Amino acid sequence: MGRRAGVNRYRAMEAEYSIEELYGVEHDLPPEFCRYRDEGCDLAASYLNCPFPQCIYEQPGGRQHWLKMMRNREIIRQFTKEGKEIKELALMFGISTRTVQRALGKTLAKGERSENE
Repeated sequence: MGRRAGVNRYRAMEAEYSIEELYGVEHDLPPEFCRYRDEGCDLAASYLNCPFPQCIYEQPGGRQHWLKMMRNREIIRQFTKEGKEIKELALMFGISTRTVQRALGKTLAKGERSENE
């Protein structure tokens, strides 16, 4: 078999099979040529409509940090606005009273407790 026949044989194989099947590699296509489903994550229904400026999963401890920050804001709100007690907040959020005290640390230092106290 001559060189030309071998080249033609490989061209015929490339026409019959995809490059991925033949060589086990994928093309790195530009985004406009890729099709994918935008399924979002547990914090946003769609990646393209995500409320965060940067994906929190790309930051170390991002999701956990964000969830704790939101929990702490709610603890502070209920403590200052609704006059909930520390033990009550601990039971409500399923955390220890010490964790509630840590979340309220700066708030207690500033004296932002409502007049109910």
